[in-house]
Amino acid sequence: MRLLVVEDDPDLNRQLATALGEAGYAVDTAFDGEEGHFLGDTEPYDAVVLDIGLPKKDGLSVLEEWRRDDRKMPVLILTARERWSDKVAGMDAGADDYVAKPFHMEEVLARLRALLRRSAGHASNDLICGPLVLDTKAARVTVDGQAIKLTSHEYRVLHYLMMHRDRVVSRTELVEHLYEQDFDRDSNTVEVFIGRLRKKLPVDLIKTVRGLGYRLTDNPDGA
Repeated sequence: MRLLVVEDDPDLNRQLATALGEAGYAVDTAFDGEEGHFLGDTEPYDAVVLDIGLPKKDGLSVLEEWRRDDRKMPVLILTARERWSDKVAGMDAGADDYVAKPFHMEEVLARLRALLRRSAGHASNDLICGPLVLDTKAARVTVDGQAIKLTSHEYRVLHYLMMHRDRVVSRTELVEHLYEQDFDRDSNTVEVFIGRLRKKLPVDLIKTVRGLGYRLTDNPDGA
């Protein structure tokens, strides 16, 4: 899953990016409203963390323009604790949730997990496909209760496929949602990660749909 952090405070931006990266997400960052608006308007993010008080273009304007352009990714806004009016304005502008500064990083992570779950139609932190369980809170994968060790990129591939279980996901879509903007994106590496996952997971959970992409399913007829 790929996220965008738009925050002008360098330390806070770095802290958010580090925490989200450690939680298993691919993270892009922006430090002003113009850069943030451009990235959010041109890249396919799964969710955005957006500060309200930004230089060059304020966060509310950025959010309103995204929504006018039919950009539907969930947006978590950051507001000053005493500015309740910012919270109301942010929600009216199209935000999906907010966190007041100063905040605990665990709250940001929990709210983002909830936004991602809702946007993909899931109700629980546990994503389940037959004997396979991915705990998004702990970033832990088990098969029949036994933990499976995955690399960060293998985890990202599996996480995205499980969030979109039973749907065909193209290699292009995987690349767009797995890598940061400045990463050397090569769709052939997706095949490598899929191959590695197949060796670690039950047979036939990840199916290749020729010419289209991959589908994660425990339906034997889901080829």
